[in-house]
Amino acid sequence: MQKNAGSFSFINDWKFVGIACLFLGLAPFVPEPHLFGKIRWVAGGAIGMQPMDWLDLAWHSLPWLLLIRLIVNKVRAARI
Repeated sequence: MQKNAGSFSFINDWKFVGIACLFLGLAPFVPEPHLFGKIRWVAGGAIGMQPMDWLDLAWHSLPWLLLIRLIVNKVRAARI
């Protein structure tokens, strides 16, 4: 049985992750990026957050987590 190695290769693509951070990670842009508002809400105690708000936070955070993972992998590869 052959594994399809290319099915999730886009998560290792710097261009894809960068564009996702700009558009999905920061959208909507006005009056402030949505992710910043969610982080501020959690930092303030997350009072009144519903499950949908937590999923929304995870959705807008995912591109940034992928970017951090790419940076960590790049640094680790440079050290070896």
